[in-house]
Amino acid sequence: MRNIRLVIEYDGTAYCGWQRQENGLSIQQLLEESIGRMTGEVIRVIGSGRTDAGVHALRQVAHFHTASLLGERNFLMGINSLLPTDIVVREVREVDPSFHARFSVKSKVYLYRICNRPVRPTLERHYAWFVWEPLSLSKINGVLDLFLGRHDFSSFCSTHTDSPDHIRTILDIVVVKDGADMINIFVEADGFLRYMVRTIVGALVDVGRGKCSREEVAEILMAGDRRRAGLTAPPHGLFLKDVKYG
Repeated sequence: MRNIRLVIEYDGTAYCGWQRQENGLSIQQLLEESIGRMTGEVIRVIGSGRTDAGVHALRQVAHFHTASLLGERNFLMGINSLLPTDIVVREVREVDPSFHARFSVKSKVYLYRICNRPVRPTLERHYAWFVWEPLSLSKINGVLDLFLGRHDFSSFCSTHTDSPDHIRTILDIVVVKDGADMINIFVEADGFLRYMVRTIVGALVDVGRGKCSREEVAEILMAGDRRRAGLTAPPHGLFLKDVKYG
């Protein structure tokens, strides 16, 4: 059996998320069905991790096994011809049998986009969180170091997260203003819990609004209690930007 690695870009607006579900259409399902039509096999596509409903990806990584002798370019062109326009496979490459899209991951990078201006956007309405109140970047930058390193992120994840272990290591967190009104938040970690980035972003927005101090953020992180943190940022501003392997 061959091991085929995919790099996928998608707009998550219309989907219930990456993972197959009974109550909605997923990215995984469409990929498996498209590849299965090409190979005549029952295909299982394994992603680097889940993205929730409404979340997008610039470089999701996945792999699947096949006995098909189709070439890499044939797979690339064929899969894309069968997928809807809001999903595209950017790269196809045969890799070593030991490669696993999920278990071989070293770190992931997420991007969260905030449109910060008085008037709501139209073109960015599915790709950025609209926050009309002015946000102070200096205040936000003043708390970023609190999240760096290895912590228990129980305060910054969903109470329904699948993982019993809430300890993760944030390797980098950067906030950059793009133009007059777009704020980009980049977070790299060795792993993420459900809603982790979105809850951290919610806290940073409260800091930027002046509603939460550095001391309060430190206390929330130490508390290990989701009830202590504030709002969860909406999914449509979140992008899986990159998946890194050794």
